[in-house]
Amino acid sequence: MKKTTLLFDLDGTLIDTNELIIASFLHTLDKYRPNQYTRETVLPFIGPPLQDTFQMIDPEKWEEMVEVYRTHNHTFHDQLVTDYPGVYEGIKKLHDLGYKLAIVTTKKNQTAQMGLKLKGLDLFFDVVIGLDDVSRAKPDPEPIEKALAALGSTKEEAIMIGDNSHDILAGKNAGVTTAAVGWAIKGQEYLKSYQPDYILQTMDDLLDIVGVTQK
Repeated sequence: MKKTTLLFDLDGTLIDTNELIIASFLHTLDKYRPNQYTRETVLPFIGPPLQDTFQMIDPEKWEEMVEVYRTHNHTFHDQLVTDYPGVYEGIKKLHDLGYKLAIVTTKKNQTAQMGLKLKGLDLFFDVVIGLDDVSRAKPDPEPIEKALAALGSTKEEAIMIGDNSHDILAGKNAGVTTAAVGWAIKGQEYLKSYQPDYILQTMDDLLDIVGVTQK
């Protein structure tokens, strides 16, 4: 079946928030666990919900840690978030051609909207499913199923595109085709281990997959 519905993760997929996320983790962890974490050791924390990460580190103070993280993240958001080449152009083309598009993220909806608006991508996404829109985050299929329902799409029509393991696993759990982005900070070999249906080197690869004629 032709793929007409494209579900995107946001961070590390459509916008480059890696430096912002790393800085926010290091800021928070330096306050609660001084000198225990480095840039390399916080990389595994990119992707899962903040609650899961901070509960694992400190079951008693995790809520406080989440707030410290979010305050730092929002403060430096516009300064540190950057673009990935070709993403805006590719998303605009898909939107203009009538493809159904949604964001499925483990960020809170309001924070996700900040990033979309900063990069002008909010014009192309009527459906944004954030952490506070579901009871179970990716890799549970609920966020994808909710996005499909909002778009009036079926799983057979959809592709889930992301940069992390939970994006691929959520797609598999929901029964949709999966694509990993080759520009993911964790690297292609890491993503290949989760066996996505596709690995995208550029946004043009996605356009080819869904049958968009490129000029």
